[in-house]
Amino acid sequence: MMIVVAIIAILVGILVPNFMRARAQAQTAACEANLKEIATALELYESDNDRYPDSGSANSANAELAAYLKQTPVDPVAGPGVYYTYTVVNGDTATAAYTIVCPGSHDPGTLQNISPGTTLTHIQYSSNGGFAAASGS
Repeated sequence: MMIVVAIIAILVGILVPNFMRARAQAQTAACEANLKEIATALELYESDNDRYPDSGSANSANAELAAYLKQTPVDPVAGPGVYYTYTVVNGDTATAAYTIVCPGSHDPGTLQNISPGTTLTHIQYSSNGGFAAASGS
């Protein structure tokens, strides 16, 4: 009986960390997909209106951007009620740029589109530089 319990304990010891890592990687991938979706919505808005919307949150209360989003993106780490934010600089000029920040804190080992070895845990996407690690609370 003790041998069976020991074997089960060894299997659990191997499987649980792998499951947790896979879950963290899935959360990070979902966050990156949400950032791309918001970037697409911002680009569609700019295409239709010749300017980017004012800085704000990517949620249904933001009437300017909500029409361009299929649904309000929810960060899998932060959970419901915490929304992605975006900042637009020079929204109606040729030098316009935006940055979108993920509200959740991610395990640095799961940041797939970020350079390895980063210690920052927030993900951001900018129109100028793509994905990057970001500091934040």
